[in-house]
Amino acid sequence: MPKKKANIKEILAANLRYNRRKKGLTQEKLAEMADMSLRYLAMLELGNGFPSGEMLEKLSKALDIQAFQLFYPSSTPEGAMLHLEQSIIANIEKVVSTVLKQSENDPSIKRELEQLRQEIIQDIKNNYDDKLEKSIIFNIENVVKMSVKQAVAAEFKNLKKR
Repeated sequence: MPKKKANIKEILAANLRYNRRKKGLTQEKLAEMADMSLRYLAMLELGNGFPSGEMLEKLSKALDIQAFQLFYPSSTPEGAMLHLEQSIIANIEKVVSTVLKQSENDPSIKRELEQLRQEIIQDIKNNYDDKLEKSIIFNIENVVKMSVKQAVAAEFKNLKKR
């Protein structure tokens, strides 16, 4: 079953989150640096909006990247894995099609090749899902760590005020 292709808003949302976290910024800090509301940034990171060219420039400047990088699917680990998977599957399909054309008169070879193609594609999808799961766990751990650090810092500020 083919994977759903990400639309441009999803790619933008993923790249915003990835680059913000990579720089160690909270949504609040990035919104402040890009001179936009926190609500608007959150909406963009959820893929529920699309910024103007001016906003894209502000975001990319705040993230210290080129604006086009916000639209590149491989900017995130998930995007890179998806791109790699699609590339490998396309190459497998090309090789199998070529061999099938060359062996049209031998049904046993056709069956064997088709079975092999299905096994390879399934292996790729299984590996992709494992890596994606590990990446998601890593990102959750980082969010938790950042939240704990922020909570400790806030508590420390409160203690200093007393």
